[in-house]
Amino acid sequence: MDTGRVDDDASGADAVARPRPGTGPGKGPGGADPDEARMAGVRRMKLIATGFLLAATLVYGLAKWAAAEGAGGWAGYVSAAAEAGMVGALADWFAVTALFRRPLGLPIPHTAIIPTKKDALGASLGDFVGENFLSAAVVRTRLRKVGIGSRLGGWLAEPANADKVTEQAAAALRGALRVLRDSDVQAVVGEAITRRAEDQEIGPGLGKLLERVVADGGHRRLVDLVCVRAHDWLVLHGDSVMVAVQGGAPGWTPRFVDRRIGERVYKELLRFVTEMRDSPGHPARGAVDRFLGDFAAELQSDPDTRARVERLKKDLLARSEVQDLIASAWGSVRAMVVAAADDERSELRQRARASLISLGARLGTDARLQAKVDGWLEDAATYLVTTYRDEITSLISETVAGWDAEQTSRKIEAHVGRDLQFIRINGTVVGAMAGLLIYAITHVAGA
Repeated sequence: MDTGRVDDDASGADAVARPRPGTGPGKGPGGADPDEARMAGVRRMKLIATGFLLAATLVYGLAKWAAAEGAGGWAGYVSAAAEAGMVGALADWFAVTALFRRPLGLPIPHTAIIPTKKDALGASLGDFVGENFLSAAVVRTRLRKVGIGSRLGGWLAEPANADKVTEQAAAALRGALRVLRDSDVQAVVGEAITRRAEDQEIGPGLGKLLERVVADGGHRRLVDLVCVRAHDWLVLHGDSVMVAVQGGAPGWTPRFVDRRIGERVYKELLRFVTEMRDSPGHPARGAVDRFLGDFAAELQSDPDTRARVERLKKDLLARSEVQDLIASAWGSVRAMVVAAADDERSELRQRARASLISLGARLGTDARLQAKVDGWLEDAATYLVTTYRDEITSLISETVAGWDAEQTSRKIEAHVGRDLQFIRINGTVVGAMAGLLIYAITHVAGA
């Protein structure tokens, strides 16, 4: 009976070699079907298993003929063993065949298990994976045994590996920056900076900063610079100062008087600025110090001054020039980061490489840091498997449900069918031994 099935299975194997579009197995290197070689092995094992059945049948026939010719009691033992071997071979042929198709095409219940129960098998497989591989306890135990922290530390401590990670990170950073649209990022950055500036009152902060600057004398260099620039300007533009003074004089005064007054004002102004420039203890400098100190205190405590500063801040933020400046900052930052990521000798990449090597050295020797890293990874993995376990298991069951039933059966048979034929061989051998033993016991007991 099995010989006829060999031809059917051979035609089935040809079908596997010529899968229907969209349902057949993938092609191997060079376009070859990887299941074709497997099915060839299955066919060879089927022939061998069938040969055992034919051999048992032949031995049974010869033993019966020998018994009829009066060959003696041994013929009964041989025929009993051969008969039981045939029964075992046929029973196991039926069992193996029933996994993949209906034996002899007959609609026998509980046969063609894989094609008819494919969806249920997929659901059971998904549940099995979820319960035994995607549980929090299993994931934590497995990760704890692996010791990822120490292994990662030893790997990162190697300069070549740190270079690889740095290069990949730089490539990812470049790709991300080039994919982002400048207009979108500029809008987000501008809105974030503007909103943060509007929400944060700057008066008290400016007051504290100015107070520290005045206390440390940091403003004196600025005063020195202003005095120097003012002196130089007066030296170069003395005529302009005198003309301005004369232009503000009453119309009834003589011109020579206006000129003398202008010259006097210019000289006094120049003398004042020169003395202030050259004398660190000049009274005007002290007045500047007191003014800045009072202004710093008002910025921190005077509500009116703080309100005026806030209004000035909002007016400045509302100006288009300021918004354009904020938006253009992204372009500058982006260009700088991309250039640094492209350059292997840039400070950014060198620092990243050094940090990775240092982190690897610490991970390789610091047990507490290893425990922290392992704990973070365990928590992250546990969260993923507990949160998305249903999605993962449903992916398995839905994928199996989407397979073609006949093709699924053939593909599974290509992978495990060769081993299953050993069941038929073992059934023939074990059945013959069991039949021989039963016949012997029965014969001895009857005697």
